[in-house]
Amino acid sequence: MDHEKVMQAARRAQMQDDLRQIGEQTLQARIDRYMEIDHQGIIGDHYFAKASSECINLYRDGHFIAAVMASQAVNEGILKFLAERNSINEKEHSELMEKFKSKNIISAGCLTASDKIWGSFRNDVHHMNPKVASIPFQQLAKSNLQALAVIEQEVFGVDIKDGKLVPKQPKYWDVQKDGTVPVFLRLGI
Repeated sequence: MDHEKVMQAARRAQMQDDLRQIGEQTLQARIDRYMEIDHQGIIGDHYFAKASSECINLYRDGHFIAAVMASQAVNEGILKFLAERNSINEKEHSELMEKFKSKNIISAGCLTASDKIWGSFRNDVHHMNPKVASIPFQQLAKSNLQALAVIEQEVFGVDIKDGKLVPKQPKYWDVQKDGTVPVFLRLGI
């Protein structure tokens, strides 16, 4: 084996050992963070579903800045989705939220949760303004993920009847002709 291959193998073995140790050292904290978020285990398989699931994993694994950024983007994606499904054309956030409120499209609790994410230093984080140096990202990520869970539970809440998934708000699911719905599962880790 030439020297380069030996060095590559040694580096790979060291990385494997380092990652295993990090995993073991952070396991309990990661479990605790995962359990802090009462996320919806089944959501509609829409364009933001994977990103929403990654928010949970980012927070679980301690990537708090990324979890904040992703939660802000997913919140905006869900708002656009709700506007589309309810034939609302407002583009400005405040006008959109007012329309949701006046038409009772989402509850006051859901509006509050969405506004909480919207107000979570969105512009500072998005533009990496100097203020980000003083933002408590771990607490902010937790708060945003808990707010996102409120939104998703309202929009994608389901019941199980006779072994079948029954969406509480079918207009937010793509119900197929046979009565089934495409879902994005996130029931485990």
